[in-house]
Amino acid sequence: MIPSTPVARWTWGRDIAPEDKIFACLHDLMAAWSVLANYQLVVGIPRISVSVHEAGASKNQLFQGCLEPDVTNPTSRAVDELAQQVEAALSPGEIGAVYAEAEGIGGIVIGDRAARKERLFLVGASAVLDYVSTELVTFSDAWMPYDLKGQAQADVYAANAQKLSAALHGMSEALHSEIDPDEPTYFAKPTESGVDNYREDDGTPSDVWSSFEVPHRYGKFTHAPGFGHIGYKRSAEGPVLYVPVRGPREVIGYLWASDAEGAASFEPRNVSDDESYEAGLMWLDRLRSAHDRGLSPTEALAELTGPLDQSNPSTVDLASLREMSHRN
Repeated sequence: MIPSTPVARWTWGRDIAPEDKIFACLHDLMAAWSVLANYQLVVGIPRISVSVHEAGASKNQLFQGCLEPDVTNPTSRAVDELAQQVEAALSPGEIGAVYAEAEGIGGIVIGDRAARKERLFLVGASAVLDYVSTELVTFSDAWMPYDLKGQAQADVYAANAQKLSAALHGMSEALHSEIDPDEPTYFAKPTESGVDNYREDDGTPSDVWSSFEVPHRYGKFTHAPGFGHIGYKRSAEGPVLYVPVRGPREVIGYLWASDAEGAASFEPRNVSDDESYEAGLMWLDRLRSAHDRGLSPTEALAELTGPLDQSNPSTVDLASLREMSHRN
């Protein structure tokens, strides 16, 4: 399971010469990524983003861009080439801090097959003053004895946890630094060798998915971004017009609108299901586009639901619509 925010993170750090910020940052980033690759926890070429900030004026970027390392070269040579690319494109100014992130395709074992997934890991590095820090973030529960719903996953745990533990140890060696497990997240507790589940007072594993991920996901449909100032409002006190939206097998939610309150959103039936959740986010994007084109909420509803071949919209107060959606 992959939630919206990190499951666990770890950091490493070491002293460096202040003039080596670019090389040190990229070196430790690539060293960490290479360890993950050695254990087949990541595959392919990472996407690396780098920003270099001016000393005394951190908002002024001397460099910002995306790089792609040559993974056919030894790590040291690949780092040299990346550092040369950044240095060649630097704007004039004294370097204050360097930040870099690497992300790509992750690899885990599920059953008897290797699965490739986005957002399994994020590796970050920063060089500030005379210190470089490296961070590993995981968004997966594949390293835990129980999944985020508190359900046992013995086979998944056995196939993946040992590889992560070995990688954490390998990163300490590659970075010449002791591992520092970060604070517990909403979902788990990082340790020096892996990730532990939360448990209830009686010892049973906690269902943190229902406690944290589901409310986080549902909040996207009830609260507009920008403190409610971007796009249509996503809540209403009075009646709304609504149209059911079907997925491949069943109704996945309801598109609704209210001109009187300048509101429109999608009411999902099951945000815990990844497919339904992603479909709901797609409808939010379409509503945002309609808002940006100047359509009223009901005009957006008519335009977006026209291809659905539905009858005229029904009317109900939003609280009742939400109750109906969650009940069905």
